[in-house]
Amino acid sequence: MEYQKLSEQVQKLSNAQRSDAFVKLFRDAVRDGQFEAAYLPERFTLPKQYSRRGSEDTYQKDTKEMLFDVTPAFETWFEQTNRELAATRKGSTIKPTLENIESGLVDFKAMAAETRQKMQASYTKGQALGKSRSKAPPKKTVKSKRK
Repeated sequence: MEYQKLSEQVQKLSNAQRSDAFVKLFRDAVRDGQFEAAYLPERFTLPKQYSRRGSEDTYQKDTKEMLFDVTPAFETWFEQTNRELAATRKGSTIKPTLENIESGLVDFKAMAAETRQKMQASYTKGQALGKSRSKAPPKKTVKSKRK
């Protein structure tokens, strides 16, 4: 049996900024019984750099060290998890700013096509509303008699 520390495995990740997500998935897999692992009394620092809002400071977090058995099942799980974490992040969409469009993170042509569709839908809706109002019978007004 070959044993390995979680901190050593985290160093093998393709994307170090996803190390916190990897540790969470690792613990979930251990809890579900996909492979065996045990806590060690020491802690290690995650390679991910966190940034504070409103400042340029960065910091790192510590987490509990674990020892696990390296099995073919673990190797398969690690390869798949590492691929998923290395892929583009799911979650919030990239904001369409000038910098993101210029760098290619946001597709300008797709944004323009979406804008054109929204404008056309709005125009069509307005035209239909105008036509429906023009075809409506005129309202009868009741004149009140004054004495």
